[in-house]
Amino acid sequence: MRKALIVAIDGPSGAGKSTLSKALARQLGYLNIDTGAMYRSVALAALRQQVDPADAAGLQALCGSIRIGFARHADGERVLLNGEDVSNEIRTPQVSLLTARVAASPVVRAAMVRLQREMGSQGGVVLEGRDIGTVVFPAAEVKFFLSATARERGRRRYEELLAKGVAVDLEQTIAEVEARDAADTVREHAPLRRAEDAVAIDTTSLSIDQVLQQMLQVVEARRESCPAR
Repeated sequence: MRKALIVAIDGPSGAGKSTLSKALARQLGYLNIDTGAMYRSVALAALRQQVDPADAAGLQALCGSIRIGFARHADGERVLLNGEDVSNEIRTPQVSLLTARVAASPVVRAAMVRLQREMGSQGGVVLEGRDIGTVVFPAAEVKFFLSATARERGRRRYEELLAKGVAVDLEQTIAEVEARDAADTVREHAPLRRAEDAVAIDTTSLSIDQVLQQMLQVVEARRESCPAR
């Protein structure tokens, strides 16, 4: 029997992590855990309840009072905040910018890391975020680090928002991606960085299917070499 692996996918916003983690999990028959959506959900809750991102006590209380989960639907996986489908609301520019500040909070990170480890402890999972292979599951059997140029990632985000009917400006969207990169890479707690043993893939000029095939080859090779649990 093949071992149920923990697959970690890290990288900056817009590199294709969410799309590829869902596709990879589907191909492998694994559970997909979008950790970025978890932090976005906390940011949305903080916005709704008017909790200042600098208020550690307030954020800690907030994390203890909310429920975050995932559900599969015909149109894809949905993100639930206290049972409410917030899949679209957590992707707005306002929530995106707030997420970087909320995710930098040690109390929020501690709460989310605990939840992520609970969800993925038995293996058979694909987790994507910014510190999965370095902090959440440093011993994950498979690690990927996806990247792309800031302009390409901004363009992808711009087209995604336009498709949802959100009025956005391309250059502003690119600037927001760059601002998020800066916040993620210089933050004190669990900054964005590539794990030394992660397989790096630049997705700038690759299709989703091309990247997916590369990832599947790596996972299959690792599954063959790992003993069953």
